Amino acid sequence: MSDRPAQAAFEALAVPPPALEKGGYELIRAVIAECELHVSLRGAFDETETWGILLADVARHVGRIYALEASMREDDVVEKVRAMFEAEMERPTDLGKTNAVS
Repeated sequence: MSDRPAQAAFEALAVPPPALEKGGYELIRAVIAECELHVSLRGAFDETETWGILLADVARHVGRIYALEASMREDDVVEKVRAMFEAEMERPTDLGKTNAVS
């Protein structure tokens, strides 16, 4: 999943400033540990289709961050993400497993 070397300590992202100012709740956390994806998420939406909006918004954020940090075109990044998303949905490389924990 990642070319980065494994780390001994967990490296969490910062909470977005508007969430600290206004409150809110975390919907999804994705972590790579020992080259495996681990996810915590909250089934927060009444309409499951809303997750499609969230995933599309995340793809656009990915495009913007790569445009800022790697001098790539935002549209090109989003298209690559979309293409891989569709390929992965058609032929999953890892089905993983899901447990309800909390």
